Amino acid sequence: MKNKFKIISLFAGAGGMDLGFKNAGFEIIWANDIDPDSVKTYKKNIGEHIVLGDIERIRNNNIPDGADLVIGGFPCQGFSIANKGRHIDDSRNKLYKQMLRVIRVKKPKYFVAENVEGIITLGKGAVLQKIIKDFKSIGYKVDFKLLNAADYGVPQSRKRVFIIGNRLGLENSYPNISHQIPSTNKVSLFKDHLDKHISTKDAIGFLSKIRLTNKTLYVKNRTIHNHIGDTNVHDEFWGRKYDVNQFDICDYLKKWRKKAGISTQKVDAHFGYAHTAGHWFRKDNNSGSIPNPDDWRGLKKLLKFDNKYDKQVTTLVKKKIRFEQSLRVTNWDRPSDTITATSPEIHVNLKRRLSVRECAILQSFPDDFIFEGATFRSMHKQIGNAVPVLLAENIAKKIKNILIKKETLRAAS
Repeated sequence: MKNKFKIISLFAGAGGMDLGFKNAGFEIIWANDIDPDSVKTYKKNIGEHIVLGDIERIRNNNIPDGADLVIGGFPCQGFSIANKGRHIDDSRNKLYKQMLRVIRVKKPKYFVAENVEGIITLGKGAVLQKIIKDFKSIGYKVDFKLLNAADYGVPQSRKRVFIIGNRLGLENSYPNISHQIPSTNKVSLFKDHLDKHISTKDAIGFLSKIRLTNKTLYVKNRTIHNHIGDTNVHDEFWGRKYDVNQFDICDYLKKWRKKAGISTQKVDAHFGYAHTAGHWFRKDNNSGSIPNPDDWRGLKKLLKFDNKYDKQVTTLVKKKIRFEQSLRVTNWDRPSDTITATSPEIHVNLKRRLSVRECAILQSFPDDFIFEGATFRSMHKQIGNAVPVLLAENIAKKIKNILIKKETLRAAS
């Protein structure tokens, strides 16, 4: 019998699902993601086996053979019910075909795919049925189930679809619920053998009065990293009065930086930043950025550019926050609402938003898991896109037990 079952992980992100499977005793032999900060985080905490790159451009022969499982949460923005513009033809909806391609070639015993609840209703169910049909066509028995992370000991109400398939002719089993909503009714469905849902207060209450800092902290006999976050909790903010195209600004700044003969490293050193300047010269919707007015004025002195974009970049006005969710205060006496990849909820102390570490705890990442990235927004994005570690571990243990039982029976026959 094998000591460890082996895994290929696609769309691994910061490694929430991978860590859950690793904790359950699996060995991850190869992983992939396209986001540089996520890959840095993964390497720091899980291992060097992750490859940075677009899975669509990675050849089959560059992915190792011999995996027992392929796992992955293929990108869900096109499926998400939070995406009001979602459409059945969204190009991001087709990335599951890369997972299908790897599974077809590598022939693992099992696969586990995770996605948002919205995939169930997209196209009146046509998208999910198409995905299931495609996986069945390559020889897998396929099932899906909507799981709520709070039911498995995660201090967060997070409903996600898990598609499980196997080519062993076995029933696809899901982990048993271990936690439930506390009931105040005399007559209820509350089961004595189940634990109560873990509340936000239970999980992160000990950090409520701890000031935000990027330094390592020692609180309640716990070592805390990444306790950083946003202090903007108001319904108004200072924003640019005029529309500005980041691509245009990027080209403009690159031209003047080249004229001045100054590297991005020297720009960083001038401002006392670490890796911030690179984003000003990067034409990328995901990581490119426009300097704030103070930095713009500083750049102008350094690079000596003209006045072409001064008005558009530096003229600010007070704006209303457009999305009600941006002003939502987190739950406290029950599991938190879903941790998203965008701005986290406001802490109940109303002084700040949830920190990176608080969000990580609510996603069941361990305290010693350190997030990498130039900004806390990048870290929040990594956490919000992750599969809760504990939920993944529960799924992994269920599959591992089935695989061990199958191997034991085969060895005995």
